[in-house]
Amino acid sequence: MRKQRRQYSAQQKVAILRKHLLEKVPVSELCEEHHLQPTVFYRWQKQLFEQAAEACFRRSRDSETTRLKRQLAHLEAKLAKKDEVLGEVMEEYVALKKPRGAP
Repeated sequence: MRKQRRQYSAQQKVAILRKHLLEKVPVSELCEEHHLQPTVFYRWQKQLFEQAAEACFRRSRDSETTRLKRQLAHLEAKLAKKDEVLGEVMEEYVALKKPRGAP
């Protein structure tokens, strides 16, 4: 009868990898403790580094997008204010052009 595969959550995987990377626990010790094959551990490590690189690049793109959105909102507000001022000036202009005292 086959053994059931163990399912590790993302938090568990990170905790195991952290022990190796930060606390310098040997891979063999971690694999024995958690009943892992070393290839599984190294696959997790590879995925962690690949996803970390993607997250860093995504963050820089997101920050650029956020900056552009803020700039767009600022320019739209500035344009709306100019439209209001222009409307007021046009009203005054039309009022001044009408002959005084005419019904």
